[in-house]
Formats: sequence, structure tokens, C-alpha cells
Amino acid sequence: MAKKIVITASLTGVLATRAQCPYIPYTPEEIASEGKRAVDAGASILHIHARQDSGMPAYDIDTYRRIGEEVRKLVPNAIINYSTGAVGISNEERIHHVTALKPEMAALNMSSMNYAIYSPKTKEFYHDFVFQNPFKDIQFFLQKMKEAGTIPEMEVFDNGHINNASPLIDMGLLQKPYVFSFVMGVLGGIPISTQNLLHQAASVPAGSHWQVIGIGRKQWQLIAAAITIDGNVRAGLEDNFYLPSGEMAKSNGELIDAAAKMVRMLGREVATIEETREMLNLKPVNQKVLSNI
Repeated sequence: MAKKIVITASLTGVLATRAQCPYIPYTPEEIASEGKRAVDAGASILHIHARQDSGMPAYDIDTYRRIGEEVRKLVPNAIINYSTGAVGISNEERIHHVTALKPEMAALNMSSMNYAIYSPKTKEFYHDFVFQNPFKDIQFFLQKMKEAGTIPEMEVFDNGHINNASPLIDMGLLQKPYVFSFVMGVLGGIPISTQNLLHQAASVPAGSHWQVIGIGRKQWQLIAAAITIDGNVRAGLEDNFYLPSGEMAKSNGELIDAAAKMVRMLGREVATIEETREMLNLKPVNQKVLSNI
């Protein structure tokens, strides 16, 4: 029986604004509503950044708590995955919502890198910064995730980042299931191509659970390629605003629906939340878990 494909929805990032896409959710209620649309369309995992009501990034525990509460009202069994990526704040602030709220998953950036967006039109860089993640910081985040019972979703932006997991596995800080996300298309990281995806997929430890995250409109070619080699996929307004037709999506639900249709078009099935939980050894949500959110 062919492996079923897990779909993750990236509901809202921290860089894009409504000036670029008017459908990006900001408030906890808006994020939860988008989560419901995504789950209804086929997503099992909701990757969540917190934002202030103004759209600016939020890193405080209370905002994440409010988001979790609203999400659980609408999609009680969805798998919640909180971001820990940030620049300009302390390591404690990057992880304190995970320590306090104990989400089932949390993103873990696996290396330092240049991170930028370049405009060929204006010949200028913007959002030009160094995203610092030395091993000592990764160890700190992993220890906190281990204490919280949270699965680290290892975000790798280049091939060498995958191998950074090796010493952490040897130290016992990373344990199965190993979960990797291949982030492709960020300037400073690995470019989008099928050849690069194949190299990434061949580089993870045997038995790893992996998904592809394509940034921008070329996302759809990566999603198609990943499906054919048993990879899981992510879509959503954090990563790309546009449907395969080129039309701007009006919700995360539309993007997840397009991904699910692509899965089925290629002869595969979309994994349910329950099936995804089984793959990741995650128990169903219960009232004790809900009390932490």
C-alpha cells in the first residue's frame, strides 16, 4: 500500500503583510479560522507564527496561548506546530511559549545562514539579515523541547544543515521519529529544483519523516516532485500566495485544497489527522493537553 501524504498548513509568517496579500491572518481568531479552513481541505499539521493584531510579530506566551485556545475550539485534534524562529530576541524568548504551552511540535532551525530577499526590479536587498543558530543554541532549544514533550521539526535550508542532526542524535538530544523540513527557495539557502530535492531526500537518516517547503510560486513543482517520492508537503500563506493557476489564493484553505488535489491527481491519498498522529507517535488530544494550550 502506498504511503499516504501528510499536508502541513503554514497559516501566517512574520514577514508578509496585508499590503502584499490581504488574506493573511493576524489575530488569534483569524489564525484559528484559517486553521479550520486548512484542516477541512486536508491539512493535519498547523504551523503557526504569532502576530500582534497590527500584523507585527508577537513572541509572548499569552498570544500563543490565545491562538492555541482558538484553534482547539475549531479543530480540536489538529497537530499544532509553533515557530521558534526569530531574530533580535533572546533564546529564552524564542522558546518560552514551547516551555509553557507544550505544543506537540515546534520548528527547530538547524543552522546559521544569510537570509534575504532580493528585488531584481530595484536591484536591492531587503529583509537582509544573518539568522544565527549555532550548535549551543540548537542544543538549548532541543533540551527545552525534550522537557516539554515536543517533537522538533528540523528546518533545514541547505544540504549541510541535514548533517547537523548527526552529533545531536549521537548526544541523545534528537530521538526518533526524526522530522525534517526542506525549506527551499530562500536566498541564502538551497534553490528550488527537482535535482536539489532528490539530493535532500537522499541525505536524511533512514526512516525519517520529511516534508518539502517551497518558498514562492515554484512551490507547486516541488510539491508534485515530493509526492512522487513519498515526501510530505507544506503549503500556506506563509510560503506562497498563489494557486497553481497563478491566481492569488483567498485563504489557506484554497492552497491546501490545491495541494490535496495534486496528491490525488498523482494517485496518492492524503493522510488524515489520526493517520499523521500514528506516523509521528502522537497521542490524540485530550483534556489534559487542552489545559496546557
